[in-house]
Amino acid sequence: MSEIILMCDPRLAAIPVRECGEKLVDVRYSGLLVDDSRQDPQGAFAHVREGVLDRLLRAEAALPDGVRLLLAEGYRPPTLQEQYFSQYAGELRAANPGWTSDQVRQAASRFVAPPEIAPHTAGAAVDMTLADENGHELDLGTSTTATPEESDGACYMDAKNVSAKARYHRRILASALAGAGLVNYPTEWWHWSIGDRYWALMSHSPAAHYGPAAPPPQL
Repeated sequence: MSEIILMCDPRLAAIPVRECGEKLVDVRYSGLLVDDSRQDPQGAFAHVREGVLDRLLRAEAALPDGVRLLLAEGYRPPTLQEQYFSQYAGELRAANPGWTSDQVRQAASRFVAPPEIAPHTAGAAVDMTLADENGHELDLGTSTTATPEESDGACYMDAKNVSAKARYHRRILASALAGAGLVNYPTEWWHWSIGDRYWALMSHSPAAHYGPAAPPPQL
């Protein structure tokens, strides 16, 4: 397996952001399927930048007949990102009292991005899976909330400890989303982004297009 660049890598923080000013838009009006299990009062979870939605619609069109994209989460307010990161880091610290702060930060970054560079807070990232034409979620090996610890690493895109069917579905997802220009975070098969700092690093872009975005107005 090739080296995995984690979200805590200092090269990401060094990438400049040249904010393009695109709005956050609600994907629920686009025809894409949305899993409302992460619903919040503002409906923020269903928002992404306009350009991201365009790419998702392109990816949807490239899927085989009878297969649909299913959005689990898009935009995440910075306060919620901070809460997720702090909580997971705290769990890791408690389970591994001998770890240094850097070790905790690195391990936490496998599952939750550090708030200062998180693609979700820019509206640039989506947690995405697949569903059949009736909206029933397909088997991709783990849930879209599975940590490396609880899944024994099966949450990694290239994990071997998942079924052949799950690997096949992951290939379908990857082909459609990568074909539309998004990049995957290899520790989470479901996490894809475009226009953020991680995308910039992986695609050799000199700058990110999307920086932290303000939450959408109350719906």
